Amino acid sequence: MSKKPNKSGTKSSARKAAAVPAGRRPQATGTPRRAASDAPFEQRVLVALETIAAALAASSPPSAQAQPLADADAFVWHPGGRLAPVPRVSRVDLGLLKGIERMRDILIENTERFATGLPANNALLWGARGMGKSSLVKAAHAHVNGLPSVGGRLKLIEIHREDIESLPTLMTHLRASDFRFIVFCDDLSFDGNDASYKSLKAVLEGGIEGRPDNVILYATSNRRHLLARDMIENERSTSINPGEAVEEKVSLSDRFGLWLGFHKCSQDEYLAMVRAYCAHFGIDVGDEELERDALEWATTRGSRSGRVAWQFVQDVAGRNGVRLSPPAA
Repeated sequence: MSKKPNKSGTKSSARKAAAVPAGRRPQATGTPRRAASDAPFEQRVLVALETIAAALAASSPPSAQAQPLADADAFVWHPGGRLAPVPRVSRVDLGLLKGIERMRDILIENTERFATGLPANNALLWGARGMGKSSLVKAAHAHVNGLPSVGGRLKLIEIHREDIESLPTLMTHLRASDFRFIVFCDDLSFDGNDASYKSLKAVLEGGIEGRPDNVILYATSNRRHLLARDMIENERSTSINPGEAVEEKVSLSDRFGLWLGFHKCSQDEYLAMVRAYCAHFGIDVGDEELERDALEWATTRGSRSGRVAWQFVQDVAGRNGVRLSPPAA
C-alpha cells in the first residue's frame, strides 16, 4: 500500500521559506547590479569638484603680465605669478655711500649701458657684511632711472632667495615687456644639497632661451662663490671625479660677468661715513666729540662698516632730538 504524502512537512518547509527576509535570500550568481543611488552620487561628486576648481581659479593671483608695470619703479616677485608694486623703496642717497666709490662708479656705468640698450653684464656684489652692497644696487637703480636718456623705463624687481626656482617663470613674464628690468636677489647663497642654483645657472647663460635682452641680474652675497666652503670641500672629498663636481658649483659665480668685491673699511672711511650722515641729516655735534664717540661705538661692536656707522648715527640723532628717515644699510 502506497503512503500518502506528508502534508505537514510540505507546509512547514513553505512556512520556513516565507519566513526568510527578502534581504537575506541568496542572490543569483554573476555581476551584482549597481544600486540605483550610485549614479546620482557620482554626479554630485563631479559637481562638487567643478565648484572647487572654479573657486580656486577665481582666488588665484593675477598673472605678472596683467600687472600695470608703469605704476611703480620697483616690484617684489611672488612665485605664484604676481609682481607686487613697491610704492616707496627703502634706499639711501647715492652721495652717502662712502668708501665704495670705485664699485659705485663701475656699477652705475654698467647699469646705464643696460638701461640705454647697450651690452652689459650681470653683476655679483660680494664681500664684507654691512658695506652697502644692497644699498648700492637700489641707489644705482634710482640714479640711472632718473637720467633723461632712460626716462623711468628701468624697473627694479626683487626676488627672494627661496624663490630662485621660479626665476625661469619670471623671465617668461618679462621677456615680452617694453620696459627694462634689473632682477635683484639680496644675500644670495646656497647650502647643503640645495639644487635650486641650477635654475639660476640656466637663466644666466646656460638655458635654451637664455636671459631676455631686457633683463639683467644683480645679486649680493657674503660669499665669493655663493657656496659655503665646507660644501665645496665635501664635493671634493666624496665625488668620484672631485674636480668636475666642484667646477659645476663654482661655475655659478663665473656666469656673473661683473664681480665687485667689498672689503672691511678703514678707520678713516668709517669716520667719513659718520660725518657724511651727520651733515646730511643736520646733526650738529662737535667733530672731536663725534670722532671719539664713533670710534668707541665701533670698538664695542667689534667691527667697522657702513651699517655700524648708520647705527651710530641713529643713536646720536636720538640723543640730540633729530628725526631722520632710515636708509637701507
